[in-house]
Amino acid sequence: MKKIFSALLIGLFTFTFTTVSHAQTDAKAKAILDKVSKKVRSFKALQANFSLSLSSANGKVNQKKTGSFIMQGAKYKVNLSGQEIICDNKSIWTYNKDAQEIQVSTYEPGEQTISPAKLLTGSYDKDYKYQYSGTKKIGGKTVDVITLQPTNRGKQLSKVELMVDKASSMIVSANIWEKNGTKYVYAMSKFTPNPKIAANTFTYVKSHYPANVEVIDLR
Repeated sequence: MKKIFSALLIGLFTFTFTTVSHAQTDAKAKAILDKVSKKVRSFKALQANFSLSLSSANGKVNQKKTGSFIMQGAKYKVNLSGQEIICDNKSIWTYNKDAQEIQVSTYEPGEQTISPAKLLTGSYDKDYKYQYSGTKKIGGKTVDVITLQPTNRGKQLSKVELMVDKASSMIVSANIWEKNGTKYVYAMSKFTPNPKIAANTFTYVKSHYPANVEVIDLR
């Protein structure tokens, strides 16, 4: 389970909005996503809380984790229920508290998957087509619903639904389905634009971790 959540979260916060061809887009959906992207990119940094839930198609797995993140450009730090992930735009350090282990990997933006920051910035690669799917109420907010579907049948994801708050132009939640029926639900809250950031926030500092922690360098 920890590996699943890590795979969804690792490599956050570095995607650039890619304009897809007219044949793949819905004009209204694109206008909304462009507005989201423009707003988030106007911030020097952004901090928020989020939850990530997983439910299997057969109903036997139903788990939820909560966390927080802070991002500044391509750099980020994530705290998630016993895990900490730091990226300085070159390397990624993933600390697993239970295992007392830190895995270090090379940051590869092209290999990343759907993540809170990718959702927030409206960053979706050209392999997805999207369309406007109406409005709904979530927690008292009116949101626009945008549906994304991969054009490549080889992708693991089958569909993504994004909920964009009409009032703030921020993506507040997302539903993500895999082909095997597994569903992930992101929910984001308590956005703090331009928070104060310590100089070493996006830096791995050895003294911040237990002396017996094992460091596995995969670079």
